[in-house]
Amino acid sequence: FTAAFRAQQGEVMRMACRLDPRTGFQMAGEWLKYQLTAPVDTGPMNCICRESCDQDTSKTGEGLCSIFSPSFVQWDAMTFFSESVISQMFRTLDKDEIPVNDGIDLLQLVLNFETKDPLILSCVLTNVSALFPFVTYRPEYLPQVLSKLFASVTFEVIEESKAPRTRAVKNVRRHACSSIIKMCRDYPQLVLPNFEMLYNHVKQLLSNELLLTQMEKCALMEALVLISNQFKDYERQKAFLEELMAPVAGLWLSPEMQRVLSDPEAFISYVGADNKIADPVLEDPSGLKRSRISFCVYTILGVVKRARWPTVPEEAKAGGFLVGYMPSGSPVYRNPCTEQVLKLLDNLLALIRTHNNLYMPEMVARLGETFAKALDMLEVEKNAILGLPQPLLELYDSPVYKTVLERMQGFFCTLYDNCFHILGNAGPSMQQDFYTVEGLATQLLSSAFINLNNIPDYRLRPMLHSVFVKPLVLSCPSENYETLVCPMLGPLFTYLHMRLSQKWQVISQRSMLCEDDAADDNPESQEMLEEQLVRLLTREVMDLITVCCVSKKGVEHNTTAAVDGDDDEAMATEVTPPASAELTELGKCLMKQEDVCTALLITAYASLSWKDTLSCQRTTTQLCWPLLKQVLPGNLLPDAVSWFFTSVLKGLQTHGQHDGCMAALVHLAFQIYEALRPRYVELKAVMEQIPDIQRDSLEQFDSKLLNPTLQKVADKRRKDHFKRLITGCIGKPLGEQFRKEVHIRNLPSLFKKVKPSLETDVLENEDGEGLTALFEP
Repeated sequence: FTAAFRAQQGEVMRMACRLDPRTGFQMAGEWLKYQLTAPVDTGPMNCICRESCDQDTSKTGEGLCSIFSPSFVQWDAMTFFSESVISQMFRTLDKDEIPVNDGIDLLQLVLNFETKDPLILSCVLTNVSALFPFVTYRPEYLPQVLSKLFASVTFEVIEESKAPRTRAVKNVRRHACSSIIKMCRDYPQLVLPNFEMLYNHVKQLLSNELLLTQMEKCALMEALVLISNQFKDYERQKAFLEELMAPVAGLWLSPEMQRVLSDPEAFISYVGADNKIADPVLEDPSGLKRSRISFCVYTILGVVKRARWPTVPEEAKAGGFLVGYMPSGSPVYRNPCTEQVLKLLDNLLALIRTHNNLYMPEMVARLGETFAKALDMLEVEKNAILGLPQPLLELYDSPVYKTVLERMQGFFCTLYDNCFHILGNAGPSMQQDFYTVEGLATQLLSSAFINLNNIPDYRLRPMLHSVFVKPLVLSCPSENYETLVCPMLGPLFTYLHMRLSQKWQVISQRSMLCEDDAADDNPESQEMLEEQLVRLLTREVMDLITVCCVSKKGVEHNTTAAVDGDDDEAMATEVTPPASAELTELGKCLMKQEDVCTALLITAYASLSWKDTLSCQRTTTQLCWPLLKQVLPGNLLPDAVSWFFTSVLKGLQTHGQHDGCMAALVHLAFQIYEALRPRYVELKAVMEQIPDIQRDSLEQFDSKLLNPTLQKVADKRRKDHFKRLITGCIGKPLGEQFRKEVHIRNLPSLFKKVKPSLETDVLENEDGEGLTALFEP
C-alpha cells in the first residue's frame, strides 16, 4: 500500500508542478533548507510497530537513524518531494526562465552538508542528483559535485572497521557509483573537460585492491568508458580502453587463470567451494580469489555494455569508426573495445562451460560440507519468484551476506548472470566483428548450451530470454542467420520442447496424486516454487519463440494479460489475432528446417493445455496461427492435422473458464477448422468426439463450409455457430464443474398467498381505528 500511495502522491505533485513550477520549486527549496539545519532525531516514530522499531534501532549503531526514525522519515519525504518537482520544473519552464541562482545556492548547501548517517546521506545524494541539471549552467561547480560523490563511494560508518557492511552503507556506496554513471551517461559533454581529473581519481581508488568492492570498481570504470565515447576518435578511444583493461587482460589470460577457468575441479578448489569452514560467519580464505574473477567479468561486461561509436554518422565516419556497408546498405561500424574483448572471449566461454558443468552430480558431490548448497537459489530469488516482499527491517540494517555460504551463493549467481550478460551485449556492441567469429555457433553450443539437463530452471530462465539469447538474436543481421542463429537455435528449441513437456507432465501427475515427501521439511512450499518456476520458464520460452518467429506488427496488438496461476481469472474480452501477423525472416529460416519446424509447432500447440493462463493466451493470440499458416501449403499428415486441432480443444478444456483464453482459443480452432476441413475429413471425426455435440448442427455447418456455391454467412454468425458446436469441451470454473442440474416440474409453492377479506381491510374501516392501532406501542 505504501509504495502505491507514494507513487500516486508523486504523480499528483508532478502534475501540480506543471501548472505552477516556480511555487513547487520554492517549497522544495524551503523544505530542503529546513532539513539541512534540523537536529537529528534517531528515536522510533510513535507507530504500531514500536516494538520492532526498538529492536531495529539497536542494529543500526548508536546515534544513527533507522528507517522509522523521525529524521529519516522527514528527509525521505522531503527528498521525494524535491526530486518530483525539480525534474518537472526543468521539463516545464523555458531555459531562460530557470531560477539558476536559487538552484546553485541549494546545491552549494547540499554539497557542504556533512553526515555520518548512511540513510540520511543516501537522501543527500538523491538531492545532489536532482539539483545537478543546474550545473549545466555553471560548469565550475562540477569538481565539487564529483568530490562529494567520490567521498561517498568509500563511505564507512566506522573507518577501518572489519565488521560486515550493513545494507544501508552498501546502498550509499552503490548510490554514489550510480550517480557518477548517470552523470557521465546523461551529461558526457559537461564531464569531458574534467576527464583527466576523473581518471586519476579512479586510478587512485583502484590501486587499493581492498578499498572498493568489485561492483564499485567496475561502476567507476563504466563511467570512464562512457566519457571516452565522447573522444569521437577510434584510435584514441581504443588506446584508452587498452590501458584501462590491461590489468584485467593480464590476470584473465594468465596460465593459472586459464587452468582454473577450463577445469571444473580446479575451479571449485580455487574459489574455495570444497572447503569446510569452522566458523561460517568469518571471512573464508578464498574470498580474494573469487573477487579477482568477479572483477575481470564485471570489467569485461562494463566495457562491452558502454563502449560505442558516435551516434551521428558523419562523426562516426570522421572518427574512423565506419568500416563499410552491408549488402542491405546499412553501415557497419567498429567498436574500439572489440580487439580487447575478443582476446578474452575464449576464456569467458571456458568459464561458462565450466560453470554449466558444476551442476553435474559428480561435481556437486565435490562441494565441501559448508558449501553443499552453494549452487542453490538465493532467498531473494525465491521471494521474487513466489512474489513475497522482502522483510522491511532487513533492507538497511543487516549485512549483505550473513554467512560464507550466502557469499558463495551470491558469487555463483552473479558470475553466471554476468557471463551471459556479456554474450548478450556482445552482439549489439561489436556487431559483425562478433557475429563473424569463426565457429561461433559451435563454440556457443559447446559452452552456453552444454549440460542443460542438469541446469536448474532458475539458472536457465534468465539466460534464455532477456540476458543472452534474445538480445543476441534480435541484434543479429539477417546475413548471419544461416551461419550462426539457425545452427544455435535449432538444437535449443528442440531441447526446450522436450524439457518443458517432461516438466508439465510431472506437474500434471502431481496434481492428480497426493504425494508425501518426507525428505523435504516443507514439500508443499517446494512444489509451489518448482511449479511457479516452470510457469516462468514456459513464458520465457514461448516469448523467445514469438520474438524470433513473428514480426512486431503481428504481436503488437491488444491482448489482455491473464494473471498468474491456473485458477486465476483472466480479465479479458474477446481477442482476435490480426490477419497481418507474419513470420520474420528468421522465422521463415527456422521453419525451413524440418526438425526445428516440428519442434516449434509441437511446442506452441502443446503449451495450450499447460496450466499457465498467461502463456496460453499469449501463444494463442501471437504464435500458433502464423506458425501453422507457414506449413499449410505443404502436405501435412492427417494425424498431424488432427493433433493440432485436438491440442486447441484440449486448451479450451483446460483454460475455457478464462474469458480471454476462451475467446482466443475458439478463434484459433475456428481458423484451423475452416482452413483445413476441406482437405482433411479427419477434423470432422475429431469434432464428433466432443461431448454433447449436435450432429445435425455439425452437418449443417460442414455443408455450408464445403459447398462454395452456397452464399457465405457473415463471419460473426459462422463463428457463433462453431462456438456452439464445441461448447462441450470448453472448461468450466472448478465450482461449476461437478454441479448437477436438477429441474422439477410442477413443484407446488411452499406458501399460499391468502387474499385479504373486505371485513378485515383496515382501509375500509370508516373511523380508521384499525389503522391507528398499527402504530400503538
